[in-house]
Amino acid sequence: MITAGLRRAILAAVGTGAVSAEDGDPLLRPGPAPGSYASSLPFRLAQPGQETRDVAAALAGRLAGEPWIAAAEVTGRGFVTVTVTHDTLAGLAVRIARAGPACAHSDALRGRTAPAVPPTGPPGPLALALDWPQARAALAAQLTARLAAAAGATVFPDAERGSVPAPASLPAAWPGTGPVAAAVAYAGADAVRFALARVPPGGEPPNAAVIARHVLANPAYAVRYAHAAAAAVLRWAAALGTRPAGFTPRLLAEPGELALLDALSWLPERVAMAARRGRPDEFAGYLEELAAQTMETMSMTSFTTVSSISSERLWLADAARTGLAASLGLLGIGAPGRL
Repeated sequence: MITAGLRRAILAAVGTGAVSAEDGDPLLRPGPAPGSYASSLPFRLAQPGQETRDVAAALAGRLAGEPWIAAAEVTGRGFVTVTVTHDTLAGLAVRIARAGPACAHSDALRGRTAPAVPPTGPPGPLALALDWPQARAALAAQLTARLAAAAGATVFPDAERGSVPAPASLPAAWPGTGPVAAAVAYAGADAVRFALARVPPGGEPPNAAVIARHVLANPAYAVRYAHAAAAAVLRWAAALGTRPAGFTPRLLAEPGELALLDALSWLPERVAMAARRGRPDEFAGYLEELAAQTMETMSMTSFTTVSSISSERLWLADAARTGLAASLGLLGIGAPGRL
């Protein structure tokens, strides 16, 4: 949500007619602190003989006038690094919690098209794939289309790409004898789906014995556990009669809280980046990082003791729960409230 707003602000400062659809991507990357974002767009905008730092300085000057931006400066050889105000970063807790699944959406790929593919998720065709490479290719195509749609692209039908054989074309002994079907039966559909989603092109297929383990070292379990951990904070607080109510941004200032807010701020941008590159495994990797930061923050004393829990922290727990649920939903995976 912050990155989506920053994208629009940068393009407005540049002038939409000055950049092509490709150049309009500000290529954001994390800055040096929570709530800071660096853009390499000046390197694309600089004309022959023009200093990139001069282009960056002009862009930073236009951005500095935005009331939600605390600072905009030139860094390195010509990056523009923007730092949002603390209230803007902290306020993300309320914005995400209220947005629901839409918190992962943006207009980053508006005007672009992407092919749609038939659903491949279990318990249907994914478990019918003849082998892991086929299952991985089909799932990657489906997830890329989902991510692209969430990032504002127009998705059009493509019956050829990403499909797996229909049951009628499979051997008589099918289904239930292939490696994918066996893994689904052993580890569960959600575990297999996440493990397969995080496999990069040419990567090793999931090991069913590993992804079935209920340990935090197993990413297929950890991402769902993180959602349950955030939900548990809200459930525990509700049992004590405490629910998210008022919100004072300055009361979210602990390093762990700011780190989680920063991780959540990248959600729509990571969706768009993965879709643009056709690499849903990169989005799965981001989700692992978000899950790890959520678990670390939810285990802080300020989230586990009656005297420290506050409305602001409950908003943050709700935002983490919402962001994780939206992310898991894009991957076609359930978000359990308890594990």
